Amino acid sequence: MISKRALLRSATGAGLALAGVRTASSARADVPYPAHSVRWVVPYTAGGATDVLSRIICQRLAERLGQPFVVENKPGAGSNIGTQAVIASAPDGYTLLLTSTANAINASFDPTLPFDFAKSIAPVAGVARIPLVLVVNNELPVRNVPEFIAYAKANPGKLSIASSGIGTSLHLSGELFKAMAKVDFTHVPYRGSAPGLTDVMSGQIQGMFDNVSSSFELVRAGKLRALGVTTRERSETLPDVPPIADTLPGYETSSFYGVGAPADTPRDIVDRLNGEINAALSDPAIKLRISELGAIALYGNASEFGKMLAAETERWRKVVELSGARKE
Repeated sequence: MISKRALLRSATGAGLALAGVRTASSARADVPYPAHSVRWVVPYTAGGATDVLSRIICQRLAERLGQPFVVENKPGAGSNIGTQAVIASAPDGYTLLLTSTANAINASFDPTLPFDFAKSIAPVAGVARIPLVLVVNNELPVRNVPEFIAYAKANPGKLSIASSGIGTSLHLSGELFKAMAKVDFTHVPYRGSAPGLTDVMSGQIQGMFDNVSSSFELVRAGKLRALGVTTRERSETLPDVPPIADTLPGYETSSFYGVGAPADTPRDIVDRLNGEINAALSDPAIKLRISELGAIALYGNASEFGKMLAAETERWRKVVELSGARKE
């Protein structure tokens, strides 16, 4: 038989232990975010504009918030491997995703997606938008978009246009151009922009729609000829190159990048990250670096970024429909 005194001591001990658990739990809940390092998943290989933009922002966040923001490259499957890894993570603010145009495109381009991006990722903040530019080999006898269209019509099926891969903004920008200009050319996908640009310079491929950030130096050096940018306004990086929309009214595409977190991430964490990212984008040194990449900073709160994501997803759905392109 257990004595009443022993039972009382046992109950008292249990109560104190429970109180200790509650105290520790409360203490953890009171620790300001972030309490340890944060993973920033980039669903692309290291070295490109996405990687550079991420490291610029992460360095600033680490300085401001006192914890490391670690860039983790998880490329593959048109950004879906990295995206799915973040979706499967705990919604605690310690795993973030560099969202991009690929997420908006895949929503309609890839019917095999195992997730609904709009429902699985909480928008946090925009980072940057990058215009695309149509570049051609210097030996191609065209100087502007109207001449390119005329040449394509006079030589149906003889032009080859490179991209960084099937289903990318570079690929679909070409498909939209093809549909709107009513021309025909062969799409040649590469594993990234660099090998495609190399073959355009050599003349093996005649042209390419590419991000301004990875091609403007080649244009400035005279190694490629730029015919038109894909945004409605001229790019500050290539101010002498007119918009394609001047020839094809309504034509508009670009690449964008932002930050997302797993759905159900606490609102206070989302808002804090949004504020810090916007502060980073406003820093003169970071603004200059973003401009040097040919990009345009995207400011705004999380709700505004969410609306932009929805609008971009709808924009690319229409492009996919018009082009007839779809993942096999």
